Amino acid sequence: MNLVLDIGNNYFKLGIFDNSKLIHNISNENNEIENEILKVISNYKLVSHVLISNVSSYNLNSLFEKKDLKIYDLKYTFNLPFTISYKTPQTLGNDRIALAAAATVLYPNSNNIIIDAGTCITIDFLNDKNIFFGGSISPGIQMRYQSLNSQTAKLPLLNKSSEIHFPGNSTENSIHSGVIGGICHEIMGFVKQINSDYKEVNVILTGGDAKFLSKTLKITIFANQIFILEGLNSILNLNKQ
Repeated sequence: MNLVLDIGNNYFKLGIFDNSKLIHNISNENNEIENEILKVISNYKLVSHVLISNVSSYNLNSLFEKKDLKIYDLKYTFNLPFTISYKTPQTLGNDRIALAAAATVLYPNSNNIIIDAGTCITIDFLNDKNIFFGGSISPGIQMRYQSLNSQTAKLPLLNKSSEIHFPGNSTENSIHSGVIGGICHEIMGFVKQINSDYKEVNVILTGGDAKFLSKTLKITIFANQIFILEGLNSILNLNKQ
């Protein structure tokens, strides 16, 4: 069995796979990660291989060092189900690699745009030859609201809202329009650009804020938290020894 672990800036996702079949998954805050891993290892004793994708400062070496498991830390040099065409692959985030792998495995030989709406918003493109070209990185929803408050003297810190109107007829409405409306126009602008150059493009929306943004965006494929786990498991199966 495989254990795959995606550690983000604030939350983690964990999946147990029997070959390619997901049999258990969980998502929680990073401060719960050690307890959840110990429980899973205890409950699934046939786990033999572990792949970790970590974009946080969290270190799990001490947790795994006494376990009889084969541990892999995801790197861009791994065997991947796609080809990287990126000027600085050594700087490519593991989360983007895992999502690209998932898109390639679930929608092979297709033009795929992957939108990950989390702490940051990444938009990446793979063509129908399974070549990863890269994309964009920008602040996520909460980061944008927080920066407007922390970097100005008088703008309030607001909770996200899908009720957006442009022109905004109040400061609060203007902020919501700028943050949520701005993100939606940003995403759809990139989608329109790709659609002008490629035919039959899948647009995949995932990440912690995906469900929220799906209320406003008309995205063809909504992928839940299992999506990135599928990508990590496919990479582990290609690389485990």
